[in-house]
Amino acid sequence: MRLYHTKPAYLSQDLINRIDEKWHRLKNHRPLSPTIISKLRERFMLEMTYNSNAIEGNNLTYKETYLVINEGITIKGKSLKNHLEAKSHQEALEFIYDLIDFNSHFTLSQNLIRQIQSLVIAPIDKTIAGKYRSSSVAIAGSNIKLPLATEIPYLMSKTISWFRKNQDKLHPIEIASILHHKLVAIHPFDDGNGRTARLVMNILLLQAGYPLVTILKNDRKKYYQTLSKADKNNLLPFIEFMAQAVERSLNIYLETILDSKSKNNKYLSLSKISKKTRYSSKYLNLLARHRKIDAHKEGRNWVTTIEAIENYISSI
Repeated sequence: MRLYHTKPAYLSQDLINRIDEKWHRLKNHRPLSPTIISKLRERFMLEMTYNSNAIEGNNLTYKETYLVINEGITIKGKSLKNHLEAKSHQEALEFIYDLIDFNSHFTLSQNLIRQIQSLVIAPIDKTIAGKYRSSSVAIAGSNIKLPLATEIPYLMSKTISWFRKNQDKLHPIEIASILHHKLVAIHPFDDGNGRTARLVMNILLLQAGYPLVTILKNDRKKYYQTLSKADKNNLLPFIEFMAQAVERSLNIYLETILDSKSKNNKYLSLSKISKKTRYSSKYLNLLARHRKIDAHKEGRNWVTTIEAIENYISSI
């Protein structure tokens, strides 16, 4: 785990200061008790498995995903592919946690990326597992021209070289986000590119001491919009989007650890917060969306704390 974080090249220093302050608070609470670790890992692994698969079209519900991966139950009316995707994603996450727990100083490589994709895809289609695509593909609904199959080995080698050159020059959130975009832009596999990119991004974030980070299904539209902007060399919106997801995970971890001992640190809906402050829930929503207050999404709804509002008031 890093003992410091590099000065940001893209994100605002104020945003990074806020996130890094939470990172340090989490670091100071470590080592966490086995009970808390188990509770949080189970929650985040289920959450990421459901959301990451749902973004790609898997139609298992959150509860059904839980039943498939934890109870081994077959859901009536849902395809075998849906079930296999849930189980394989969970296995990929277990592999990543083992990698971090027992070999935290590993180096990112093409072999590791192919291994992650293989874990995700092999149960569904062994013929394309761990192999770069051998034909041209297109992304439905996008006019972005993807690299030719013959270019992929070179582009992947170039990406790994870029990562190794910049891993100590960029803030962990920035380099993990940019690598995510690079992998999606290359689209090296016939299937599983999005899930693999999100998993690889999380390897870097976990290695830097952050919790697992989930892109919520409800944020799918914004996720793709910011990725599209990154395709046009405007990386900041996507990196900010990912930073917001990182902060959400930190908030959940810290709230669980502290067990809401302070009422002012308890995350509440904006409608409840508005009743305790001078601001309407509509105005609080505006502050949250523009990252003026410490807030994150739970499902479709923003949540924040009284402390966050007090900090905002003292800053204006």
